[in-house]
Amino acid sequence: MNNQRIVSHFQESAELNVHAAAVLAQPIEQAIELMFTALSNGNKILACGNGGSAAVCQHFAAQLVGRFERERLPLPVLALTTDTSILTAVGNDYSHQEIFSKQVQAFGQAGDILLAFSPSGNCANVLAAIEVAQERDMGVVALTGNNGGAIGKKLSDADVHICVPHDRNARIQEVHLVTLHCICDGIDVALFGGDVYE
Repeated sequence: MNNQRIVSHFQESAELNVHAAAVLAQPIEQAIELMFTALSNGNKILACGNGGSAAVCQHFAAQLVGRFERERLPLPVLALTTDTSILTAVGNDYSHQEIFSKQVQAFGQAGDILLAFSPSGNCANVLAAIEVAQERDMGVVALTGNNGGAIGKKLSDADVHICVPHDRNARIQEVHLVTLHCICDGIDVALFGGDVYE
């Protein structure tokens, strides 16, 4: 591998982030408002995704249960990707497609938010979780790429769709991470105002 190949990764990522900022600023703002309203009303956020997106779910939960960049009270966020007993039991006894939807049925209530990740927009288990969330009158914030796929078509006008304008999973996931940091910051600012970082 030569240095130019490495540099090209950084360049492509940087160029996509600049382009995505213009496209995604409005839906990210909508997601912040939806989540802040839910948290202010005593509701919670459930997050689901596969593979690298599962790790991002856990990162998001850690930032809100712990802290992002300032001290505050813990906020109720559950990553539905972490309990190996639930994931393997449901996957074995039912199907892998239900590993998230069963948890949304168990933990989700009207007014809660489902934060759903699928770079392809076509993850069947994420789509199943969205369907259950919609049935339970939960808000949905979906982070996708690849034109949104089946998930983009499933979302209602009340949901928020943050669709990265790219078709390469690595780049999409990088923008998803920046998006989550924007959401964490936006929630902190909505809670406390100002631009003070600690």
